[in-house]
Amino acid sequence: MTGYTQRLGGVTYQFDGVIELLAKASPRRSGDELAGCAAVSDAERAAAQWALAELPLSTLLEEPVVPYEDDEVTRLILDTHDRTAFGPIAHLTVGGLRDWLLTVAAGDGSGDPVATLSSIAPGLTPEMVAAVSKIMRNQDLIAVAAAARVQSGFRTTIGSPGTLATRLQPNHPTDEPRGIAAAILDGLLLGCGDAVIGINPAGDSPQAVADLLALLDEIRTRFDIPTQSCVLTHVTTTLGLIEAGAPVDLVFQSVAGTEQANSAFGVNISLLREANAAGRELSRGTVGDNVMYLETGQGSALSAGAHLGAGGKPVDQQTLEARAYAVARDLRPLLVNTVVGFIGPEYLYDGKQIIRAGLEDHFCGTLLGLPMGVDVCYTNHADADQDDMDTLLTLLGVAGCAFVIAVPGADDVMLGYQSLSFHDALYARRVLQLRPAPEFEAWLNRLGMLDDTGRIFPVPPLISPLRTLTGAR
Repeated sequence: MTGYTQRLGGVTYQFDGVIELLAKASPRRSGDELAGCAAVSDAERAAAQWALAELPLSTLLEEPVVPYEDDEVTRLILDTHDRTAFGPIAHLTVGGLRDWLLTVAAGDGSGDPVATLSSIAPGLTPEMVAAVSKIMRNQDLIAVAAAARVQSGFRTTIGSPGTLATRLQPNHPTDEPRGIAAAILDGLLLGCGDAVIGINPAGDSPQAVADLLALLDEIRTRFDIPTQSCVLTHVTTTLGLIEAGAPVDLVFQSVAGTEQANSAFGVNISLLREANAAGRELSRGTVGDNVMYLETGQGSALSAGAHLGAGGKPVDQQTLEARAYAVARDLRPLLVNTVVGFIGPEYLYDGKQIIRAGLEDHFCGTLLGLPMGVDVCYTNHADADQDDMDTLLTLLGVAGCAFVIAVPGADDVMLGYQSLSFHDALYARRVLQLRPAPEFEAWLNRLGMLDDTGRIFPVPPLISPLRTLTGAR
């Protein structure tokens, strides 16, 4: 393992290998401090970033942070690495990659930025994009992500230029159908739900999940809504429900960046591939066959005690988060989102850390070729508030985020955390001149819910049939 040194301000800083260099170069966050791998001062962090900028990209291929022989995620990353796509940037350092990305994003290079960034995505590894993100300012992350476009499709097209899709999250503490239907109605009337109508079930029994799937499918078909539904249960439960004939649109699973962390979720790559194939065999999509919905989040490996790399050294949480995107990329998903502030202040302490992590995750996922969304959220014991979420939402909208999650009143009463409201998504679309997914927008227009400028306004006639459907009074 190679050591690295950097002299700064008369002090020589030493970093024992790639793992330590990546960790010390990370912007400050509480999770890395908890893991004992963070820089101890701003000066050490700056020195690590300087040394990291001079690191050849090829080193990150030669020295994986988690050993090849110990970890199937590492094997996936290296076995599927496209050397031809890597060719145009193979000579660069991490700092050189940053300069190259910003040049492409500014349109100063030859060719179309979208095509150029798309062409190198198979040649990038998660460690490469994590490394370059660590030496980029927030505006750099935004500028490059905004220049990239990644599209996917099922019944709606996700990631089209000039769009911001939304997951309508109608969670209920007891999975009560009328409460769920009321939340769905609230979201639809504000133009939300084009990415997915997705429920986190309060219980995980197959019958309870099947009942929720039937409710969502009945609402969707009754109103001919061009969207997809999902109940966010474990992938094995969904596989069983597919075999039982339940109306499954999307297959959900949380994934992480190490084999051990995925084992804690009860999954491996083989199982995820099996679920992906099963979902596609149903052929329920109309504009595409992307059937997976995957969630990630910085700190998930650490929280499972699955964050150690080569030599037993702790790997920083942002690098491990980027490695989760390799698992996601293998599955060609419809949706991927980082639940950026959900795990708590032990991993992202305050609004500043949450904002930075959200921009990093969106940048890394998009650069690796994923239709990347963000759950702009925080827990009530974090040093953050809704103003921080407004800031992150706006920045993500500028950065071309594929979708965000919205819940009634920005308060998820089942999961007990703060996210975005339906009104927040409406705000972002209006001020940034973004539209819903095209198929969903056409449906809104057919219902008379759009004015001449494309702005959304509610249509009361929708309310009565939905109340009848669910038995609500």
